[in-house]
Amino acid sequence: MRFVHSADWQLGMTRHFLDADAQPRYTSARTDALRRIADVAREAGAEFVVVCGDVFESNAVSPRTVARTLEALTAFDVPVYLLPGNHDPLDASSVLASRAVRTAPGVVVLDTPGVHEVRPGVEVVAAPWTSKRPLGDLVAAAVQGLPADGTVRIVVGHGAVDELSPDRDDPARIALAPLEDAVAAGRVHYVALGDRHSTTQVGSSGAVWYSGTQEVTDRIETDPGNVLVVEVSDASPPKVEPVRVGTWAFPVVRAELDSAADVAALADRLAAYPAKDRTVLTLTLSGSLSLREKALLDDLLAEQAHLFAGVQQWERHTDLAVYADADELGDLGVGGFADGAVAELAAAAAGEGPEAETARDALSLLFRLAGGTSTAGGTGTARA
Repeated sequence: MRFVHSADWQLGMTRHFLDADAQPRYTSARTDALRRIADVAREAGAEFVVVCGDVFESNAVSPRTVARTLEALTAFDVPVYLLPGNHDPLDASSVLASRAVRTAPGVVVLDTPGVHEVRPGVEVVAAPWTSKRPLGDLVAAAVQGLPADGTVRIVVGHGAVDELSPDRDDPARIALAPLEDAVAAGRVHYVALGDRHSTTQVGSSGAVWYSGTQEVTDRIETDPGNVLVVEVSDASPPKVEPVRVGTWAFPVVRAELDSAADVAALADRLAAYPAKDRTVLTLTLSGSLSLREKALLDDLLAEQAHLFAGVQQWERHTDLAVYADADELGDLGVGGFADGAVAELAAAAAGEGPEAETARDALSLLFRLAGGTSTAGGTGTARA
């Protein structure tokens, strides 16, 4: 028996680093990925699809988001089981309890803990969230008392397993060891989890997995954008195959910059990225650049910002120094009153702290505005 394991669709999500051009495309991509999941289920011969929590970004998503989600779900030829998670729990405002969702063809909301029969001999064991802060291990409660009777059981849960959770005091942490014991005893055959956005196998049984989100949501995610095609039986361990459905990428680009050649090499790296309109770059830059070299970098990043869905610097991991020498300051040739201002900025830039950093930024901008990049050649275009 095959099925598709997915989670953390978080439809209606916005990202603060996306501008008014990129955000609508990202929103559409998260919904378009559902149609690709439907294709995966069809090609794999899956009997059903489970979505392990956080179908929606919140219970306050717009009616348009709900309507477009349900329209996308019409592409599925098999039942789609939706589990309430921490973003969309079954509380008084639950979007998953709305009439539109509950009456959607082929959609089954896993609104009660415990066993839900798929067909004779196959069961889904659900652990839905009914509040944002459960007071216990919902998965353990749902699994308790299940027999080893030859029925193939798929546990569907949401949350952090105890081996991965940084919060040791969280009462809702999912205990991994009892789940692995249940797998070994034949009481359950696969544990489908949501909450972790990277595709992750947990434990040693090979039967406990996070599918990850269908589209990347953060630069720290290591393997997002997948769904899992799972084949289970009562007689053998599950076979799990990750299948890529995401189209966006949030790579972190690290570069040591100490010369104009280093800036040019960075330009080549950025030029090589495919699908720039679906790529958000996070830069961690270190090194030391002159004013002229920093102006080249600024021009490069300004140009790339028009091509990529987003370009941002990770300030906490950036250590890029800028220095000004006498020749570069002389090249500015601003003259008069402005010449005195340049001298004051240069003196301030030689110091330490926020004021020095501000002064270096001001000198770099002035260098660009005065056409300072034109003598360096190659990378970037001076702006007047």
